[in-house]
Amino acid sequence: MSHRSRQLTVSSLARVEGEGALRVTVTDGKVERAELNIYEPPRFFEAFLRGRAYTEPPDITSRICGICPVAYQVSACNAIEAACGVELDPPLADLRRLLYCGEWISSHALHIHLLHIPDFYGYADAIALAADHRELVERGLAVKKAGNALLELLGGRPIHPINVRIGGFYSVPSRGDLVPLAEQLRAALELAVRTAHHVAGFDFPDVHLDHELVAVAAPDRYAIESGGVRTAAGVSFPANEFPAHVTERQVPHSTALHAFLDGRPYLTGPLARYTVSSRQLSPLARRVAADIGLGDECRNPFRSILVRAVEVVHALDEALRLIDDYEPPPRPAIPVLPRAGVGHGLSEAPRGLLYHRYEIDADGIIRSATIIPPTSQNQAVIEDDLRRVAAADPDLDDAALTALCERAIRNYDPCISCSAHFLDLQRVRR
Repeated sequence: MSHRSRQLTVSSLARVEGEGALRVTVTDGKVERAELNIYEPPRFFEAFLRGRAYTEPPDITSRICGICPVAYQVSACNAIEAACGVELDPPLADLRRLLYCGEWISSHALHIHLLHIPDFYGYADAIALAADHRELVERGLAVKKAGNALLELLGGRPIHPINVRIGGFYSVPSRGDLVPLAEQLRAALELAVRTAHHVAGFDFPDVHLDHELVAVAAPDRYAIESGGVRTAAGVSFPANEFPAHVTERQVPHSTALHAFLDGRPYLTGPLARYTVSSRQLSPLARRVAADIGLGDECRNPFRSILVRAVEVVHALDEALRLIDDYEPPPRPAIPVLPRAGVGHGLSEAPRGLLYHRYEIDADGIIRSATIIPPTSQNQAVIEDDLRRVAAADPDLDDAALTALCERAIRNYDPCISCSAHFLDLQRVRR
């Protein structure tokens, strides 16, 4: 390079749970900083939950995200039910897990086929990809459609479901309702296995994350809809101890909070879930993981597409198991009476761990609410990974370095819509 120092400013990283930007400064071939600036606009969900009835968070918080509404509903239900001291009947808990499988299937299929695969083929977007690889895109849409069908049957509609309530559901399906859906899911499972083997053929940069990995975990299953916290280092604690371990801090270059586990950055999401709980995947998903070269853990963010592909196989396989075992519960919901208390709820959104905390009074009025989404927990690690990626080859020209940073961001799927937009690069040399 003819200039000793350069600064790359990506001024608009849109729809990462708000507005964002990226700034990379390279001096004498050394990356001085790589800052991911997230400018989250006021959303006020925690504020306007205060004073609302304890029955309202599932409907209100589902509006936080159009891609992962079930995650917000389920974490909210888990927290409120914990505060009220109730547990779901096993058939209702299975239905909640089945609903959540639909969200994983739909979200992962969209990310893999429309947002992530174009990077590996060198296409600008899924439209360009479809022009030359139509079957690959159609396969993803068919799998996503199966997930949406599951969401619609159990949730009432695929976006912002309306059939979820504290204690269960407003109505539950009959066995007959699930028969045609099972056929659609079986067809999608075959497609998902093909996709897993397909993406295993991609070339992946050799990257290894040393940060702590954190996921929801359970002793008897690959955790999706509930559980405690487990780290890759083997530390475990229940949901109600989450605030004792996780703190959020403001950083000077961003209005977004960065989360820290016992003072250190950490990562949630597919890499964390797989590394913590891969042995609890379904037998089919474990076999596919082995076939495509995944071991007991995965710490390469560029290989996250492999983990998501395996998780789609698992979610489809798990959904079929739950449908095969399904007997309509005697009641669609259990009674949940208000009482004064604090409840903590965890679940695994496709992008990672989602935490809710509610304090309610004896009349069931919410006095305080805390919601910590996966993206805010992952931001510090994403930023550190961007720094490493840029440092690996700082002499790339501006366009190539920008493209590499965009690709690194998409590995984490911080927001489904942000991944569909290219960054506006402004270059400042000094």
